[in-house]
Order: sequence, then structure tokens, then C-alpha cells
Amino acid sequence: MGRVTARRRVLRIRDGVPSYRPDTLAAEEPMEIRVGGRPLTVTMRTPGDDFDLAAGFLVSEGVVHAADDVAGIRYCAGATDGGSNTYNVVDVVLGQGVAAPDASLERNFYTTSSCGLCGKASLDAVRTSAAWSVAEDPLCVGAEVLTTLPDQLRDAQRVFDVTGGLHAAGLFSADGELLCLREDVGRHNAVDKVLGHALRSGLLPLRGTVLMVSGRASFELVQKAVMAGIPMLAAVSAPSSLAVDLAAESGLTLVGFLRGTSMNVYTGSERLQLQPVG
Repeated sequence: MGRVTARRRVLRIRDGVPSYRPDTLAAEEPMEIRVGGRPLTVTMRTPGDDFDLAAGFLVSEGVVHAADDVAGIRYCAGATDGGSNTYNVVDVVLGQGVAAPDASLERNFYTTSSCGLCGKASLDAVRTSAAWSVAEDPLCVGAEVLTTLPDQLRDAQRVFDVTGGLHAAGLFSADGELLCLREDVGRHNAVDKVLGHALRSGLLPLRGTVLMVSGRASFELVQKAVMAGIPMLAAVSAPSSLAVDLAAESGLTLVGFLRGTSMNVYTGSERLQLQPVG
């Protein structure tokens, strides 16, 4: 199975003094996702939690909604011409009665680890119908609880500690308990790994939870949260205009620039419990 880190020799310059040393990097390898033996997409990812990634991708695309919708996930043997297993091809077998993905979802080129919209025919194709509504979720989170999430996320990143090059996505309870954390070179993949874990554990929809991401909040990350029934998404960086529009349209609470004791609440501020001003 692929390794999550790799070692490379680098030239290091400190105070003008050069030296050569080994450096630990976050691994990045392609992974092909198949459904019923039929290729669906290729994504660049950090090896690890690959079955969660495949399952979470199908949650995001509206193909599966419950653990029973997936009958099995396996690595494909003989993935190379020589018959060896690269552990870079995953095949998902859908449960009985679950419709296969629409042909329009098939990517003619790979999805990069940083751009989740690559290969989508149009914006309309991303606006997948969600199985659950987050608009009526009664989640209420104290602003002081939210301020603890970035540090918790960072402290739990084991691979980031040695590479400095991975995104993280963490699922938290309303009182700030870390329920699940996944890392990946791609922020979209990190979220899909969280969603896949939830699907395979029978936890969907993820009502009453907060999804915290280490980067910015894009349209697709908002969509992934909505598809999993998560009512609040928080990010350490900025959201895009389209992310804010989709959050408002869906009834999701979107928080950006969550750093220290500061944050910007773009939508759904009614879910935040604030200290009285006075």
C-alpha cells in the first residue's frame, strides 16, 4: 500500500549557508475510483483511508446515502500490465437496488487534489439534490467553542507534523469534541475521507455537527457538507462568493477566517451562541 510520506534530498540554505539534507514530503499518488468495475474518476490523493475516500466521493455525488448502499470496496488486483497491485485502483460495489452513477459524472481527465470542480460539465451539474435538508437543523454552537477548533485540528494532524504539506478536515460535535479527522494533500479529498468514514459507520446524516477545514471554503466543500447533512462549515481562510451563495440557499452556517478569537460568519448566524455585549 502507498506510503503517506516520501523522502527527498534537498538543498537547505540557512543564513546564507548551504547544506544538503533529506526532507520528508507528503506523498501524492493517483487513485482511480471504479464503480462495479467501470472507471469513474481519477483523483490525486495522499495514500491512506482510500476506501473512505471512495465512499465519501460517492456521498458527495449523491450516489449513496447509507452504509447499506455500498456492498463492498476493494483494491483491484492486477492493476498493472504485469499483474501487480498498485493499491491505486479502488472498485466500489453498490448495494442491491442502488443506481449506478450517471454517465455525466465520468471524468475524461483526472481531478486534481486542489480543484474539486475539474471535469464537471457545468455549475448546474454540481448542484446535486441532497438527501437531507440542513436548513432546519437546531444546532447551536458557542462562539468560544468554535475558536478552539483550529488548534484541535492542527494538534491532531500527525502527518502534517513531519511534512507541513497536508490539508485536514475534522468533524466536531456541538460541544467541540473531535469525532473524526482525516488528512490529505487535497482539501476536497480530506473532506471526502471524513464523509466516507461516516457513511461506512452508518452515521449519515451528520446532524448537529461542525465540519472544520484547514484551508478556504469553496463551493464544493459547502456542497459536500450539505450532501452529508452537516449544518455548519468552518474554515481558517476565506470562502468564495459561490460558497456563500450555496450556503445561504441551503440553510448552512458558513464561518470563515476562524483564527484565534476572530471569525467571520457569512450565513446562518442564528446557530452561533454569542456572549452578551455590555
